[in-house]
Amino acid sequence: MGGGGAAAVPRAGMAVCARLCGVGPSRGCRRRQQRRGPAETAAADSEPDTDPEEERIEAGAAALSGALGGRGAGPQSPPRCSLLELPPELLVEIFASLPGTDLPSLAQVCTKFRRILHTDTIWRRRCREEYGVCENLRKLDITGVSCRDVYAKRINPRVKSGRFMKILPDYEHMEYRDVYTCLLHRYRHILGLWQPDIGPYGGLLNVVVDGLFIIGWMYLPPHDPHVDDPMRFKPLFRVHLMERKSATVECMYGHRGPHNGHIQIVKKDEFSTKCNQTDHHRMSGGRQEEFRTWLREEWGRTLEDIFHEHMQELILMKFIYTSQYDNCLTYRRIYLPPSHPDDLIRPGLFKGTYGSHGLEIVMLSFHGKRARGTKITGDPNIPAGQQTVDIDLMHRIQLPDVESLRNFNELSRIVLEVREQVRQEQQQQENGLEDGGGRGRQSPREPPRGSAQPSVELPAEKVGEPGDGEAAAAAAPEQPAQCGQGQPFVLPVGVSSRNEDYPRTCRMCFYGTGLIAGHGFTSPERTPGVFILFDEDRFGFIWLELKSLSLYSRVQATFRNAEAPSPQAFEEMLKNIQSLTS
Repeated sequence: MGGGGAAAVPRAGMAVCARLCGVGPSRGCRRRQQRRGPAETAAADSEPDTDPEEERIEAGAAALSGALGGRGAGPQSPPRCSLLELPPELLVEIFASLPGTDLPSLAQVCTKFRRILHTDTIWRRRCREEYGVCENLRKLDITGVSCRDVYAKRINPRVKSGRFMKILPDYEHMEYRDVYTCLLHRYRHILGLWQPDIGPYGGLLNVVVDGLFIIGWMYLPPHDPHVDDPMRFKPLFRVHLMERKSATVECMYGHRGPHNGHIQIVKKDEFSTKCNQTDHHRMSGGRQEEFRTWLREEWGRTLEDIFHEHMQELILMKFIYTSQYDNCLTYRRIYLPPSHPDDLIRPGLFKGTYGSHGLEIVMLSFHGKRARGTKITGDPNIPAGQQTVDIDLMHRIQLPDVESLRNFNELSRIVLEVREQVRQEQQQQENGLEDGGGRGRQSPREPPRGSAQPSVELPAEKVGEPGDGEAAAAAAPEQPAQCGQGQPFVLPVGVSSRNEDYPRTCRMCFYGTGLIAGHGFTSPERTPGVFILFDEDRFGFIWLELKSLSLYSRVQATFRNAEAPSPQAFEEMLKNIQSLTS
């Protein structure tokens, strides 16, 4: 008898734990719940917090425990409180701190948990902490402005207020649980940065939670040549709840307000959009009016203001190519580059000048002893995804004085000498590897492995001479950039720049190569140039063969859901976007 009673206590306790944890008897409970119809489900919500089975198990466990204690079986264990015995307000706090993805499983444990999870404050907290939703569905007020007005302005500021009520969601009867499950959680995979597949032109799409919407904003560079101006952006699509259980996708392309659209998640890190009413993209004045409107938005000017014939052809070509998609696009995920303490500057997105092609978006990333600039937007010569510049951080260039720098031939001589040295070092390394003795060898200028700090170079006149390492170390204190001071900078005579307002001081310069090609990415080749670091947010690149300066300025924006899960994932992303246009 005693042995049977002792065994019954743990069995009863295990049954209660199993029921709370969603295993054991609860599996049968879930099966019964899945077989219920709507009427049975409604009846279940009106049931008491605990069912007879729970009460019977707990009562039996308590009786057995008391009987054993009365027999003097030993010191009594401290009383244990079941999770079911906690007050509802405390359970609300506990449940609200759990990830939203865990709450549906928790609702399967018992009727009490399921009823408590209908509390909207739980889901409101999950919406705020996981997705940044701060709007109050009940007060409908944001910083003194009616939420309905804010919503109306996002729809179309041109339409009259009488039309707003026909297309506004019913906020009063909407719950945060619906917002979380039917909108935020369902479309969570499209949040972040994306590159649209628009041939050589590419683009930058940022999908964010904006209030009670998920909006896809296309980021556009400022108008040429104002590289320091902020980015422009326009909405391409949005997703929101019109009814409690139904999310609506709307295309925002064109000038006639939002209209029916569709989003399909093709596979991991890829999705597509489709407009179901492309007639909303047309304008009453036909293609000519559409082109003039596009030109004002894209370039901030009219065709008559552009006197360069080649530039007119490039602009017209881009309009014809991009407008044929009608916002029916495929997007591939991109990540921001990871940063390291020893990076030259903080990596990220930059706006850059590219001659007649206007301003383009470039991603600067660091890879040990090299830095790379990858095009996020592109042009018919060098398409999006290609590596536009490659910087060798092991070969720093010491610029001559300002008067000598004005002479382009002097700068060309310095750069070509460094290029020859790089070629010789690469050849020596290849020969060493072929002889079997190159493993583990380092260049005389190369710092210890694992360090990405650039070495301090001698003036280019002495590059390649014996004892460079010692001389470079001795010359380090004399380097203005090393002491945190800028050195004067001026463009050589004959080198053009789209933006004449370039910085007149720089921190340091490095040897690099830039990618050039003919129309259609024909005959691509890498040509020598100079990478110029002006400050933390600006750099330049002098294309020696083109006699041109590209000026780059950092994109000052904060992007969520854009971090790479690992350095390997970022490298793989770079390879993927480059292979699409190779």
